[in-house]
Amino acid sequence: MTWHVDAEDLRAYARGELAPPALWSADTHLVACAQCRGVLAEVGDPERVDDGWERLDAELDAPRPGVFEGLLMRLGVADHTARLLAATPVLRRSWLGAVVAVLVMSVVAAHAGTAAASPTLFLALAPLLPLGGVALSYGPALDPTYEMAVVAPMHGFRLLMVRTVAVLTAVLGLSGLATLALPGYGLGALAWLLPALALTSTGLVLSARLGPVLAPSLVGGVWVAVLLAAHAYDAGATPVPFTAAGQGVAAAVAALTGGLLFLVRDRFDRFQGDAV
Repeated sequence: MTWHVDAEDLRAYARGELAPPALWSADTHLVACAQCRGVLAEVGDPERVDDGWERLDAELDAPRPGVFEGLLMRLGVADHTARLLAATPVLRRSWLGAVVAVLVMSVVAAHAGTAAASPTLFLALAPLLPLGGVALSYGPALDPTYEMAVVAPMHGFRLLMVRTVAVLTAVLGLSGLATLALPGYGLGALAWLLPALALTSTGLVLSARLGPVLAPSLVGGVWVAVLLAAHAYDAGATPVPFTAAGQGVAAAVAALTGGLLFLVRDRFDRFQGDAV
């Protein structure tokens, strides 16, 4: 060894008062230097030294936050909440890439239609994306990080809401950008927003009893059936969910199911071990 840890630094190390980066340097040096370990044994309390090594092991074993997680923490999000958000499956590149692909195809289809055509494909698909995203973000069947989520220090309903907000922010943001790329349909191009909120909130309410797979599947199936029935009744007319009356019904459903979701919030803890 060409150098040794200063005796005063060793005393501070033994007291647990040595701060980085001197702490890291001393830790690294002590691993290879028997002489400094001997001095440390003379000047330090063995229990404090053991505590210091345990602290170092914990710091070395702790996973390093990713870019997204680090950004959330810098914005003031608690570290455990940021980790749960960063681990949300539907915020991974594969899911977001699939969402972008679906939106791009629907926008291209809208541009390829006649000038009088409405962006029916886009309006039909956009509400299903947040419904599917929320379904994939919570529950033992679909979430690979579910076990970590279950032992997280928070209420199950709060965890569900945290991930739901994350999914809605990502998917609705992408859908909003896609809306801007549609041909000039005016405010009618935003007719997907209220149905999306209604479908998502309804799926969440039913998930409390039916689970995160069956509930959104039923809701999505009903949505597709309504659109098919409207198309069969009058293929040239605007589908009922995107008329003024349909938008009013969607708003009422979103408000009603939002209230019901608050009432059944405790079920998301009760069924954490099985259905949810």
